Amino acid sequence: MFDALINGLLLVLQWKAFSLMMVGMGLGFVVGLLPGIGGAATLALMLPFIFKMSPAEAFAFLLGMHSVAATTGDITSILFGVPGEAISAATVVDGYPMAKNGEAGRALGAALMSSLVGALIGALVLALAIPIVRPLVLSFGSPELLMLALMGIACITSLSGLGARGQIRGFAMGFLGLLLSTIGQERQSGALRFDMGLMYLWDGLDLVPVLVGIFAIPEIIDLAVRGTAIAGERQPENLQAGVVEGIKDTFRHFWLVVRCSAVGVFIGILPGAGGGVAQWVAYAHAVQSAKDAKDRERFGKGDIRGVLGPGAANNSKEGGELIPTVAFGVPGGGAMGILLGGFLIMGLTPGPDMLTKHLALTFSMVWTLAIANIITVLLCLALLGHLAKLTYIRGGLIIPFVLFLVFVGSYTANGQIADLIVTFIFGSLGYLMVLFGWPRPPFVLGFVLGKLVETYLFISVSRYGFSWLSHPVVLVLIFLTGLVIAYPFIQERRSRKREGVGAT
Repeated sequence: MFDALINGLLLVLQWKAFSLMMVGMGLGFVVGLLPGIGGAATLALMLPFIFKMSPAEAFAFLLGMHSVAATTGDITSILFGVPGEAISAATVVDGYPMAKNGEAGRALGAALMSSLVGALIGALVLALAIPIVRPLVLSFGSPELLMLALMGIACITSLSGLGARGQIRGFAMGFLGLLLSTIGQERQSGALRFDMGLMYLWDGLDLVPVLVGIFAIPEIIDLAVRGTAIAGERQPENLQAGVVEGIKDTFRHFWLVVRCSAVGVFIGILPGAGGGVAQWVAYAHAVQSAKDAKDRERFGKGDIRGVLGPGAANNSKEGGELIPTVAFGVPGGGAMGILLGGFLIMGLTPGPDMLTKHLALTFSMVWTLAIANIITVLLCLALLGHLAKLTYIRGGLIIPFVLFLVFVGSYTANGQIADLIVTFIFGSLGYLMVLFGWPRPPFVLGFVLGKLVETYLFISVSRYGFSWLSHPVVLVLIFLTGLVIAYPFIQERRSRKREGVGAT
């Protein structure tokens, strides 16, 4: 194992493999900054270029590109409130308010450093877990995955403000997201639902136009109404000091970053869950880690913990997703499904061979994840001073550029004009939600998890009837889901008691 680990490093450091990794990282950097294109789509576009490469070169190129796109997606999310990647949407919730508060440098420093820690933890877990992860993956069938998705939706209660009214609004938005996720063909029978006679809706609403609309359009309107820079009239921050403060924040809340990295790895291991789910669950965990109700109020208004949690999970899930992909040929997410095509092009079969004959190649993937993220974070930190200055440019000059990003992101999802209409419809909905104090994160979480809930529910009922409710792991997850729902109320009650004692 140790020999394979060293040989894997040497494979990555060969000049050709290293050069191709750097080329892939350059592509990933641009793709991450442009909303909507996505790492998975870029992987698919780049597959034809690997035919003449060796396996080590091909995976250095593809993984270098994919891992960097996940990191740089946070930059546009924080600076402009436009998710650079669909999986970077959770970073917007606290990252963009920090930019508006004049703390863009601090938010970017925290996002990048937590991404690096998450990526290194993901790579480490990948290196350690490949021989022992099989029982864990095989113990999760469709009933367990269904309960995990429902547990993610239960986290809505943590994202929805204080008091019973906040929780009810959160659930209402979550279930609206679930309802809208059912538009289009029913996966099992092919029956059309809520398509309104439009062929565009046969495949349902695409995630990218919905996300870009919900998060970006309200911020553009707000910027236009205010008529100031993103950071308002505040004095420019000391950018270097802000970035350093963000890096320090990562280590101040180091155990939160580690826990959120673990969330990312675990959800990455589970096939089909995806990076968006990992980010939102990590964000929910960050909210729940608040000391009391008053502390929880700070989230959504520019709390650094709301940037650290999603940033760590976003990158650690890459290592998690690779585990079932390499060990069993079961893709951990959409991008990993495309990466399986790379295995086939290279004449490799995922499974036992990757853990025996090609162990050095497997470890080269671990090294690629670690090295690519270290280089990216160092380069980004060098550029952050210039990037953060964008938040002090007059809004009238920034709005056309941000609108261009919105158009590009929405249109490249499917290449249809209808995507732009969907963006504006959900942008209007997002603006009304902001105006009347209805939370946006629960809506997005419900929309992201909706298709997974429906699929796993159908498979569970078809295969087990309702006996799946008695599975041991399902019972544990039901208990944890109840705990997640009750926890904010328990926390609020304790806080009131403490306040009562203090007043006395």
